[in-house]
Amino acid sequence: MKRVALVTGATGYIGSHVVARLVGMGWDVHALIRRESSVSALARMANKIELHVMDGHRNGGDLYDIIGAANPQIVFHLASLFQAEHKRGDIPLLIESNIAFGAKLVDAMLENGVRNFINTGTSWQHYNGDAYNPVSLYAATKQAFEAIIAFYVESSHLKVITLKLSDTYGPGDRRRKLFTLLRDSAERQDSILMSPGEQFVDLVYIDDVVQAYVVAAERLLNTTDCREEYSVSSTELYKLREVVEMYADIAQVNLQVQWGGRAYRKREVMVPWRTGRWLPGWQPIVSLADGIRRMEADHSENAMNSKDNS
Repeated sequence: MKRVALVTGATGYIGSHVVARLVGMGWDVHALIRRESSVSALARMANKIELHVMDGHRNGGDLYDIIGAANPQIVFHLASLFQAEHKRGDIPLLIESNIAFGAKLVDAMLENGVRNFINTGTSWQHYNGDAYNPVSLYAATKQAFEAIIAFYVESSHLKVITLKLSDTYGPGDRRRKLFTLLRDSAERQDSILMSPGEQFVDLVYIDDVVQAYVVAAERLLNTTDCREEYSVSSTELYKLREVVEMYADIAQVNLQVQWGGRAYRKREVMVPWRTGRWLPGWQPIVSLADGIRRMEADHSENAMNSKDNS
């Protein structure tokens, strides 16, 4: 029987790669998107997936109909709102996106007889390596949603695996993250303000991240009861300064970094969470150096193609 999945956050960087992997494996994939979302990340798969448009997160009524129509065997929940440091106006959006929407989603699943749920958490739920100590309000909302999941597991026999992601990167990533900032700074030949750079960072290549979702899905579909959480992290820790030097060496660019040009965040993660369990049957394969090489080769190829087509 052909497997059927519904993916939230499918228009995002990680979500679009999960969709691509599932399509490549022969799954029927349904993507749940907001009306205002750009679907450019899904353009090359447009004729292979079915899009379901929600009229915003605030009205969850259509979720029940969408899940009923899609009838997935499993839901991959990657949609979220990330804020490293929130402002007062972000609070309602964080709660709606990261707690309320997820609760509506799980409730709609169970009303339609769908029990398999892969949730996405964050290593930021574990500041200083603690069992629970949120780095930010964003991380706190992730933990709050896990408490809601616990209710549904106990009351409705929901099966769930939560994957707690470390930082992620890879080809085609235009999120305002480290490597995008470094590449843009190098291309503009301007300086970039950074913290003193003594914090360690944990970076996981996108192919390894996606593989974790695939392995989790197999595990979930082959169990009768499940409430588990796993860390998706790398085997390598580097100081931020070392990562920047590695990137400059591999990409062969001159970076003008002003170390200490900005202060550490109020709750800067100096040493990433390292005590989480890895998912059985999964381990990261791509080293940071190899991942940077792949990422930059892809960027160079795309830049060349764009130049040839202009």
